[in-house]
Amino acid sequence: MPLVIIQGTLMARIVQIFVTSCMLFAGIAAPAHAAVFNPQSFTLDNGMQVVVVTNRRVPVVTHMIWYKVGAMDEPPGKSGLAHYLEHLMFKGTKTLKPGEFSAIVARNGGQENAFTSQDYTGYYQSVAADRLELMMKLEADRMTNLVLTDAAIEPERQVVIEERRSRIDNDPSAMLGEQIAAALYQNHPYRNPIIGWRHEIETRSRQDLLDFYRHWYAPNNAVLVISGDVTVDIVRPLAEKYYGVIPARKLPKRVVWREPPPAADRHVVLKDPRVRQPAWSRRFLAPRQVYGQSEHAYALRVLGEILSGGATSRLHRTLVVEDKIAVSAGAWYNGRTRGPGTFGFYASPPPDGDIDATIAAVNAQIDTLIADGVTEEEVAKAVRQLQDSAVYARDSYRTPARVFGAALAIGRTVADVEAWPERIGAVDAGAVNRAIEFVFKNRRSVTALLLPKPAS
Repeated sequence: MPLVIIQGTLMARIVQIFVTSCMLFAGIAAPAHAAVFNPQSFTLDNGMQVVVVTNRRVPVVTHMIWYKVGAMDEPPGKSGLAHYLEHLMFKGTKTLKPGEFSAIVARNGGQENAFTSQDYTGYYQSVAADRLELMMKLEADRMTNLVLTDAAIEPERQVVIEERRSRIDNDPSAMLGEQIAAALYQNHPYRNPIIGWRHEIETRSRQDLLDFYRHWYAPNNAVLVISGDVTVDIVRPLAEKYYGVIPARKLPKRVVWREPPPAADRHVVLKDPRVRQPAWSRRFLAPRQVYGQSEHAYALRVLGEILSGGATSRLHRTLVVEDKIAVSAGAWYNGRTRGPGTFGFYASPPPDGDIDATIAAVNAQIDTLIADGVTEEEVAKAVRQLQDSAVYARDSYRTPARVFGAALAIGRTVADVEAWPERIGAVDAGAVNRAIEFVFKNRRSVTALLLPKPAS
């Protein structure tokens, strides 16, 4: 069943889920100066990049294809195209009947899924190592031979609308998340939901979907990552056999989106009878590694760990454990995107607590952060925590495919991923404090409140 990844648009608990499962390189590192995954990479003649990460622990491989196209690339007025097409990629090709792709994967003992984000779209299968060639054959086929008929499009339209109803319309925090994004981004297409606005989903035509597929689903706009019980000597001839024969295609010129500096603070409030737990959040636009003042990106990642990296982190320890003014509190940094990143804070009051008191306590922590910054001791601890987590990342046969695919799809390189531990290790308190001043001091933000409302 295809899934949609919703980036940075929901309340704090959704954001935390996103940070864990959106397949991005967050909190994954290794001891300083040590390689993380030791990948091997090559590029086919048609421009398709291939990355291979060998892991012999179990005889399983993950085969993942990432297209460098997401919701932010949709034409104005046609939101939801990328996600809608993701659904339809399972509906058959010139050689496979609708549903046959998934049936073959299942018959061969594999697992599969797909995902759409603002920045990219991905498809993956995890199978026994000796089934890799079959997966490459199937995925290469639907890169070029997808068949879109009204008989497939119209029923799937209702599936997407129902998905929107269940994921967004029936979830007040998700509804608020959409409104937050619309307020945070004044110009950038991140303001539109990945799943699309319902009235635009209802009007998407077969031609809209075909055009999007033909424009963007090309080998020179894709990254193939294979991790697990396999070597580059096995992958290279298979990649050349199945993907290398697909001609490169001239890609549309991408719009270079820039977000103007916000001129005012914005406040978004949603009251809903379904809300049981009030929640508060505040978001600031922030630079990332390939957007804006990228020199602050690694420092902001460390700051996120200081503020919200576990039970002893600054916000949880102070607001939840010591002061008991919040039942949950923390922060996050999302800088792994093609467009502007975000840095956010969140908190919820205890049962029967005063949300105004919780908000005042969080604001006091933000004021202290801006005034006093962080210490070298806090930075050293955060860096160590981030680097130590690499032990678990290297053990996984699926994590490398997620990490490299997500990084390469937004413009990073294999070398960037492997150098991440060393770059994190170079962050000191001065760098973090400069990042704090740049992002928060005198910067405009979007503050959101999710509140219960008595049923009428």
